[in-house]
Amino acid sequence: MTPETLLHHVDTGRPWAARLSTRPGYGLDTAYADALAVRALRVARGERPLGYKVGFTNRGIWPVYNVYAPIWGSVYDSTVVFCDGEGRLDLSHTCEPRIEPEAVFGLRSAPAAEASIGDLFDALEWVAPGFEIVQSHLAGWKFEAPDTVADGGLHARLLVGRRMPVREIAADAAGLDAALAGAGVVLARDGQALDRGKGAAVLDGPVQALWHFVQAQRACPGAPALRAGDIVTTGTWTDAWPVAPGQVWHGAFDAPLSPLSPLSLRLE
Repeated sequence: MTPETLLHHVDTGRPWAARLSTRPGYGLDTAYADALAVRALRVARGERPLGYKVGFTNRGIWPVYNVYAPIWGSVYDSTVVFCDGEGRLDLSHTCEPRIEPEAVFGLRSAPAAEASIGDLFDALEWVAPGFEIVQSHLAGWKFEAPDTVADGGLHARLLVGRRMPVREIAADAAGLDAALAGAGVVLARDGQALDRGKGAAVLDGPVQALWHFVQAQRACPGAPALRAGDIVTTGTWTDAWPVAPGQVWHGAFDAPLSPLSPLSLRLE
């Protein structure tokens, strides 16, 4: 498929006919090149990248989806909604959508080159709870890692909840890492608890997952430079659950002990 065809599938919600990863030589490098070409097409038609999503940081779901390392993709002003604790997202033209509760960071500056995880704290502005709606254009979520990258990192929508300045949570990266890794979430649909998870599930903590992404993104040929104002999701704390219009989802992030506040989402 060409980048134009990949974007057409995003716009229409139509599934792919076959995996790209079955093509000889189609690996992660080619998939990222295709994903960046799709990003360029979206920018050319007026969409504005707001940052990035990081996926498959939760090692517990690697065997479920047959992807054994993190991947990343772009998020846009057309796919991201900010709220103060309650929000809505439209599922139209998504393909087999699922929901993931996670931590989202906002950058106040680009992380310094070769920044250590301790240095990363200096680049952070805020952290917030998030619900990402992910999707697969391959039926039954059966894919290989390159397919997930070419499929926009599986990103469909993102709701970002109440943003908390990181310096109100901790004085340094170690303290922020401990606070978020130790937090938990209970994921509920229409008032019924379905799953629970911990921040430590994502590469031992969201700060660790962010640090991994910063290194991987910088190493990717052609990837745009990180910049002040970018947002970055860091991966689901639970399994990804199928969603449908009319549902109301709630994430209770260990309130009141967690640095992340509760988040509710109504799907349309």
